[in-house]
Amino acid sequence: MPEHDAISLIERYYEAFNRGDAKGMLGCLSENVRHDVNQGARRVGKKLFAEFCAHMARCYKERLTDMVIMASPDGRRAAAEFAVHGEYLATDKGLPPAHGQTYVLPAGAFFTLEGGLISRVTTYYNLADWTAQVVKGQAPRAFA
Repeated sequence: MPEHDAISLIERYYEAFNRGDAKGMLGCLSENVRHDVNQGARRVGKKLFAEFCAHMARCYKERLTDMVIMASPDGRRAAAEFAVHGEYLATDKGLPPAHGQTYVLPAGAFFTLEGGLISRVTTYYNLADWTAQVVKGQAPRAFA
């Protein structure tokens, strides 16, 4: 896959994310996608990814901005950096109580691409920063 096709695929994935379109995200993934989120267990397969998306939609409303996407020249690996603007809607197990707190976090993701689809998504963000914002009850004014 050429580099520009890899970047286009990641753009489509995140455009679907920002629309709240889990089916659109799933359409960008291979059947046996490996999904890793910091502070969590690995999920393998579209079914578990869809369950994760449903859980996230119940607990959080998020929009990504300041997106920068990079890909290797052969299009087999890609990375994205972005800002997560979110609202904590429902208490997530093991986390502070939710009551509509907002947050803004820098985050990043790494991808493996095979056969024109995403076969691995690994996402990182600072959970301690998120927790501090949620406990305090407000997001910072600016993302740097």
